[in-house]
Amino acid sequence: MSFNAILIEKTESGQSVGVQQLDESQLPEGDVTIDVEYSTMNYKDGLAITGDGPVVRRWPMVPGIDLVGTVSESSNPNFKAGDKVLLNGWGVGEVHWGGFAQKARLKGDWLVKAPAAFTGAQAMGIGTAGYTASLSVEALINFGVKPEDGEVLVTGTPGGVGSVAVALLKKEGFTVVASYGDESEQDYLKSLGADSFIQRGELSEPGKPFQKERWGAVVDSVGSHTLANAIAQTKYRGTVTACGLAQGSDLATSVMPFILRGVRLIGVDSVYFPGERRPAVWSRLAGDLDPAQLAAMTTTIGLSEVPEVAPEFLKGAVRGRIVVDTRR
Repeated sequence: MSFNAILIEKTESGQSVGVQQLDESQLPEGDVTIDVEYSTMNYKDGLAITGDGPVVRRWPMVPGIDLVGTVSESSNPNFKAGDKVLLNGWGVGEVHWGGFAQKARLKGDWLVKAPAAFTGAQAMGIGTAGYTASLSVEALINFGVKPEDGEVLVTGTPGGVGSVAVALLKKEGFTVVASYGDESEQDYLKSLGADSFIQRGELSEPGKPFQKERWGAVVDSVGSHTLANAIAQTKYRGTVTACGLAQGSDLATSVMPFILRGVRLIGVDSVYFPGERRPAVWSRLAGDLDPAQLAAMTTTIGLSEVPEVAPEFLKGAVRGRIVVDTRR
């Protein structure tokens, strides 16, 4: 049986990317086969499709680190034909064919049953970005951060992680300060719950490693100078979560904020987050994320549009979440 997929192939000059018709016999090994309905665009997918980062480690590759769909075949005891399932991470789209396709074959241990509270499109409106944002907010709360500790800075807005983080933090009662690149983004961010704003450029240039205290906590998905400045501005015993590197993977800071203010820096990983803990995260998202806010931050495209959108995604020119309807 044939199906459409985006395939990245290695060439002498780099790589080629396009929609191709593949046969189900070409699918990689796995104990669950899925009819994919939706995927979603993440920063890592943009790097894979453009070739701007060493994401793809096995060739040829179907990118897409997220997917949701219906099980068509299964030899895994935890899943049966007809089950609605979703996937985030686990190296899919990097070393194992991913979600930018109408079919996928995966290990059942990587899958989570899709929450009944979400449609497939809504689940991918959240995707890895929203899932990571939820883990970041959970980390702050688990480390004892409370609304009365002060403003929470969210960087990387109006991107996917930042957008969902703003909404979740507001739901928890925090005062949220969102970074922005253009004033036209402010109304969108206010609709998600942002209380005030900081211009992105105030954080994106090299700064002193120890600056005036501003933030009770930080959710950062940008890295590099932005993360360094956020750390330098975090209040005494404040907490910073780091989950991305949109600006860069470098971190030019010093130990001063950590030993003089007791600032805590927490790394947040969603790729290999324990499978047994994932359903609880999705259940929390179902309870905390307003469907209207999710709709406001989501745009849907078809498979053929993915290669065109990927470069814009890396430029930070995309607002919120991009859902990919594999059937289009």
